[in-house]
Amino acid sequence: MARGETGPDFIEALARGLDVIRAFQPGRPVMSLTEVATAAGLARPTARRILLTLQELGYARPERGGFALTPRVLELGVSYVRSMGLWEVARPHLERLVTQTRESSSIAQLDGSDIVYVARVSVPKIVALSVQIGIRFPALQTSLGKVLLAALPPAEVERVLSEPSRSGIEPRWRPDAKEREAALRTVRAKGWAVTDEQLALGIRSVAAPLRDGLGNVIAAVNVNAHAAETSIDQLTEEHLPLLLKTASAISADWAAYDAVPHVTAS
Repeated sequence: MARGETGPDFIEALARGLDVIRAFQPGRPVMSLTEVATAAGLARPTARRILLTLQELGYARPERGGFALTPRVLELGVSYVRSMGLWEVARPHLERLVTQTRESSSIAQLDGSDIVYVARVSVPKIVALSVQIGIRFPALQTSLGKVLLAALPPAEVERVLSEPSRSGIEPRWRPDAKEREAALRTVRAKGWAVTDEQLALGIRSVAAPLRDGLGNVIAAVNVNAHAAETSIDQLTEEHLPLLLKTASAISADWAAYDAVPHVTAS
């Protein structure tokens, strides 16, 4: 995969291994050696050695004449979340919010032009898109992404959205620059964002920012509902006040958590 200039300490073998893991996109759980090599931009022998190494470490397995990743890959993302401590701080608040709204709630962060889910408490409902930790969605078409994009300077928004999405999803809403800027101005003015089936049919949500002790937006939290069951009025008039209260509580707890020195035993 394309990379810019690298420094003298850059480890090419590690980068190639990550390229192979990232080659497995949504809808492609099993890939042949040739497909992996092509997607990762590697020679077949190199891709084969990396896949066999991942297999020996438990991150990949042979399947149906090709290779598939194993659930152990999720440990890489979970390590990130655990290292932040954000899940431990947010969990009781998300669980309370889900109990109050009877709707699912998630936390996401921005990664390029996508959002990535880092925490979630769900209720059993059938929705158009499956949501789980680590999944990516195009940022602009989600309430979580709108909140995160609105927190960036305009020039940074342009740079971020110039990156191609790695979600594998084609969103329904494709605004031009003027419409996009107007939408983000509205989010900045209100302090929260809503999306109504802009990503996919049946998905409706409202989101608010999570901030650190300096007021910087570090993530976003939402309430997600099925459009056939929850109206926009119900989402903004009933669920939004509870969401804003939850976001404020998580932000306050995170600021307190982050202010305490964390020492690990050697």
